[in-house]
Amino acid sequence: MNFTDLERLDAPALPVPELPWESIAGRLEQLTIAILRFEARLEASGLAAGWQSRCDMTEAVRALMLDGHLVDVGDLVLHDAGMDVRSPTHELTRAAAALRSRRTAMARKAPWPVSFDGLAALRGVGGIGSEAPTASRRKRPDPDDDEAYRAFANDADPWKAHFAEIDAVLDRTTRVLEGETPLPKSRSHLVYDPDQDEAEAEDLWLDLVKRTSHWPAVAAAAVAWNAWLDLNLYTRLPWLGLTMAASILRARGLTNHLLPLAAGFKQSKFRPQGRGRAKEKLDGFCSVAEEALEIANKDLERLILARELMGRVTAKTRSNSKLPELVDLFLSRPLVTVPLGAKLLKVTQKAVDLMLHQLGGALPRKLTGRTRYRAWGIV
Repeated sequence: MNFTDLERLDAPALPVPELPWESIAGRLEQLTIAILRFEARLEASGLAAGWQSRCDMTEAVRALMLDGHLVDVGDLVLHDAGMDVRSPTHELTRAAAALRSRRTAMARKAPWPVSFDGLAALRGVGGIGSEAPTASRRKRPDPDDDEAYRAFANDADPWKAHFAEIDAVLDRTTRVLEGETPLPKSRSHLVYDPDQDEAEAEDLWLDLVKRTSHWPAVAAAAVAWNAWLDLNLYTRLPWLGLTMAASILRARGLTNHLLPLAAGFKQSKFRPQGRGRAKEKLDGFCSVAEEALEIANKDLERLILARELMGRVTAKTRSNSKLPELVDLFLSRPLVTVPLGAKLLKVTQKAVDLMLHQLGGALPRKLTGRTRYRAWGIV
């Protein structure tokens, strides 16, 4: 992890909390073993990609729910596929941003999200200087300055410089669209507190993460999450604190995936009250992680059972059948509609109807009672 910019801090570092290691060692060990067992079970099942895809979508919805906003998971699935049935609401776009943040964290190697560049990309503002290509950082020559283009006057291809600039622009645009280089946004004083220095708070938080890097993974993630809440970092991004805690567990090698901590927080009875002893906050995070593991295991069990039932049907199909791909859609999304399946499988809606009929009793549960809008999902 790159923490070189922390040297510019003028404010004192956050104090590292004192923990009673003798009394909490047993619970930390049990939780660590539970996470490792789930990770081994997930990898052995062969459903890791589908489970993570479903988890990211449901986590985005639950994160907005914790902030007091309701978003239908079906709307998020259709919005993600570019098949909105109505104009996206503000809450839906925020849920899509949460989904994009989790996917960005999973797309890169584990230590990257817990860094300046990774945090900038996950929160959707700022730039990633270390990841930008050399051509995109190069100063653009003035088109009216003949001296700037004199070096290319005798080239065999006089348009080489112009094409290079176009390629650099296209490369920067691709990085922005993929979330690698978020666009800078203006900060309105009507929305943001001008007296709050979020950059300094972010530096303090990253410094605390660095100083607890030798701790057990669960304890380090718990302290980082509580410090995030104490610093009141990015309150308009309610999903980011738990995503960073899950990223710390992943960066420490405890898991290769992002656990559904937002679902665990919603299910648990722990609510941070601001002031409290370090052990109480650690116990609260452990309860959140335990609830998240229980939810993750139940979802994995549903996926395994559904795959087994649908696999009995797909085993009898032809080698060029699209039915196994439809099964993969059910295993990777909270719900599937006929138009969604037709678009992603590149077949007609009639073909999707026939494949749904072919599944018979193995077809997942129908989630709607309407005839014009039909959706099925593994619940």
